[in-house]
Amino acid sequence: MASEPVVHVVDDDLSVRQAIQSLLESVGLRARAYGSAAEFVSEEAWDGPGCVLLDVRMPGVSGLEFQTRMAGLGVTLPVIFVTGHGDIPMSVRGMKAGAVDFLTKPFRDQDLLDAVSAALELDRERRALDADVESLRTRYASLSQREREVMRLVSAGRMNKQVAHELAISEVTVKIHRGAAMRKMGARSLPDLVRMADLLGAAPE
Repeated sequence: MASEPVVHVVDDDLSVRQAIQSLLESVGLRARAYGSAAEFVSEEAWDGPGCVLLDVRMPGVSGLEFQTRMAGLGVTLPVIFVTGHGDIPMSVRGMKAGAVDFLTKPFRDQDLLDAVSAALELDRERRALDADVESLRTRYASLSQREREVMRLVSAGRMNKQVAHELAISEVTVKIHRGAAMRKMGARSLPDLVRMADLLGAAPE
């Protein structure tokens, strides 16, 4: 099933990646293994949901170096670092760059499974938010220019009277545009409209 998450295991040690893949599959998770970051990139298999288990020390591009390149490649999957040579600076650098966890070999099977579970949940939440924002963008595109202006100002906390003054229109016209914006956006209340504007980045500072 296309929507089923995949755990991508990137490790240059064949025995390690096979063991991790076997562990993940034993609990019903889909897993794919790669011997290097370059091999992972060449597969271009990161569009769907999932996460990446990334070895820190690998020939060529290290896990930490690859983490910094992932965004530019369009890889948005959460990262869990796995290493046999972990130290505090590496851990701090990886976590600051957004890694979900940092596991030092040998690790307990349950620790890895817990980290994978957390990473997959994070990915699910991000994808759900992305879908919400994309839906909001589609609805926002249907607003007229004036409706967008009213939405931005109302969402920034302006009263109808202030919006009317700022846009040089009547309060009645403001109410009409605000109502139209709420209807098109599917907002049930003003706080709902404000939340939508915040997600879109449509509200001014």
